[in-house]
Amino acid sequence: MKKARRTFIKKSGLAFGAGALWLYGCGPGDSGGQADDAENDDAAASPKEMFFKISLAQWSLHRTIRDKKELDNLDFAATAKNVYGIEAVEYVNQFFADKANDQAYLAEMKKRAEDNGVESLLIMIDNEGDLAATDVKVLNQSIENHHKWVDAAAYLGCHSIRVNARSDNPDMAEAAKAAVDGLSRLAEYGQKAGINVIVENHGGYSSDGNWLSGVMAAVNKPNSGTLPDFGNFCIKQEDGKCVDEYDRYRGVTELMPYAKGVSAKSHDFDGEGNETNTDFRKMLKIVKDAGYAGFIGIEYEGGTLSEDEGIKKTKALLERVGAEI
Repeated sequence: MKKARRTFIKKSGLAFGAGALWLYGCGPGDSGGQADDAENDDAAASPKEMFFKISLAQWSLHRTIRDKKELDNLDFAATAKNVYGIEAVEYVNQFFADKANDQAYLAEMKKRAEDNGVESLLIMIDNEGDLAATDVKVLNQSIENHHKWVDAAAYLGCHSIRVNARSDNPDMAEAAKAAVDGLSRLAEYGQKAGINVIVENHGGYSSDGNWLSGVMAAVNKPNSGTLPDFGNFCIKQEDGKCVDEYDRYRGVTELMPYAKGVSAKSHDFDGEGNETNTDFRKMLKIVKDAGYAGFIGIEYEGGTLSEDEGIKKTKALLERVGAEI
């Protein structure tokens, strides 16, 4: 009971005055042994510090923003902080696709994030072209399309843009050669703005960890890297089903040496709060063993739970397993 009461009072924010110590047999003339026990109890009750920090990927709320229109992009940073207690965010360009060159809009985004004490980490870029296209004209246009997002990320205070290294070429070697060219040139542009260009395993060849890690080794630039995602390892789909899936644990292991961010993809949970598709303990151990100590972004993508519930369960799982390991 003593421990329970100490814990309750600590959580209630009540201070121990000299006149209150007698409640625990630790008044004047006591040996103080129980005070030492209280300190030990408090230390044991304190949450263990995790090796990483948690961020929130905007895609976790894509239905709320895009379909239900219940959340405006400008309010995302405040929502992350005030609803989920998360102080770092990862934007998705789809939700402000026509605003990359709108300085007034970007200024408002930046202000709202800063006013809420939220750090803007990166922008995930989609629908601006494939950076492993083997058609030279297509590749050049794709690189050009990304320039404005590099500039927008720099203005918002982000460290990176996440890009896609997709290709329709059936020759993996040719696609890899194009990816090295496209990513290298975009990284050169990003370097001038202090922005990293990072690739997510996001379908096609990019979901082959061996292929993408080989591309990264060939690019070999300090501001080029990866955003390993726990779940995006489907190389080929047919009729909405994955028919060729790369081993996710091997893939993340191969991508971690180049990681400048990590995405904790989640879909469904069992009764004990564990993700049913990915062993988070095994995955976080891989991340930790790679020496990574940055942000891990929550990216809930399931359909069974609400987005709100999915975010909260993913956060709870990351905190629990992160503290344990």
